[in-house]
Amino acid sequence: MRKTAVKWSLYHVFVLVFSLLMLYPVIWLVMSSFKPTNLIFPTAGSLLPSPWTFENYAKGWEGIGNQTFSVFIRNSLVIVVLSTVGAVVSSALVAFGFARLKFAGKAFWFTVMMLTLMLPGEVIMIPQYILFAELGWLNSIKPLVVPSYFGHTFFIFLMIQFIRTLPIELDEAATIDGCNKLTLFYRIILPLILPAIATSAIFSFYWGWENLLGPVLYLNSPAKYPVSMALKMFLDNETVSNWGAMFAMSVVTLLPVFAIFFAFQRYIVEGISTSGLKG
Repeated sequence: MRKTAVKWSLYHVFVLVFSLLMLYPVIWLVMSSFKPTNLIFPTAGSLLPSPWTFENYAKGWEGIGNQTFSVFIRNSLVIVVLSTVGAVVSSALVAFGFARLKFAGKAFWFTVMMLTLMLPGEVIMIPQYILFAELGWLNSIKPLVVPSYFGHTFFIFLMIQFIRTLPIELDEAATIDGCNKLTLFYRIILPLILPAIATSAIFSFYWGWENLLGPVLYLNSPAKYPVSMALKMFLDNETVSNWGAMFAMSVVTLLPVFAIFFAFQRYIVEGISTSGLKG
């Protein structure tokens, strides 16, 4: 019993120390947001602000480019919500097709889909830009939202693996009861893969919220910028960068991320490790 207690004590001490090391950059960011801008880097070795100031939050919320920071948050929420809904719904439909339906060339198309997962984004960046330019979609959120409605390979693969763990007898019973394929998906499969759907939605939210390259390529109007572009605008290579306001607004933009994580963290593990039905 004593050896077990010692092992558990050492384990918790190690986890606590490791957690503090991992969280230190975030803690430093939060503390620096309360420091005057001219004292952030000269006092970088001192974690606690001296003096404390809330001016950075006031200046940061005023925004930049004649736009308040609330505009950037609203733009990010619109982009992230629309793209997340599109990615989850379309990926679920495609995953159901690969996991449950039979059609010609199924193995071939599945292989092609998986190959796109290994395709670097830089390879398709220029063709995509040319395509969206020809469609007249530049300086709009369409290039950031519409592609998500054609499925996301990672989410599709995750949901396929989840659906394959569900007993095929469920499909047969639903078919006997008169369900067609769409009803089978909506009434039987969809409720059972909610953990995988929630996991995909969480990842889609995170990736969309932090996306910077897409807005840099396709948006050129400050009124349409998301928070990732807004934070970058606080840094100016030609004049003095407003580090304090940027750190303050970085803390603000982290709040939705932490809220989503703590509210739905159980789905991340459950969606990846759950084997469908239990018991």
